Amino acid sequence: MRRPGGRSTFVSDKEAPRRACAVTVPTVAVVDWLFRSRTTGRITIAQFPNAALGLFLFASLLRSVFDPSGWFGAAVKVLATGALVWWAVDELVRGVNPWRRLLGGAVLAGQVVRYLS
Repeated sequence: MRRPGGRSTFVSDKEAPRRACAVTVPTVAVVDWLFRSRTTGRITIAQFPNAALGLFLFASLLRSVFDPSGWFGAAVKVLATGALVWWAVDELVRGVNPWRRLLGGAVLAGQVVRYLS
């Protein structure tokens, strides 16, 4: 900003015009609560797969690439489903934030509904 006479000055934050913000404070607080890790303090939405999720991904890839049938196909299906349920229960119980716990609960509920139907 220039003053009369050509000298420039800095405008403090209090003097600067306020800008309209699309994200409100309550929204930021909810996102912070939902996604912030309770152990590290960092935002955590997804993580590198753990053993259960890695086993599920491997069994699912095996099923889709080779399309096994018979007892081997049934074993791979049980392995994939068991690993996914293991992951979901683990996230539901030990998830690092509410988002991960909700995700684990949703996947577990989906597997229960799939099993019962």
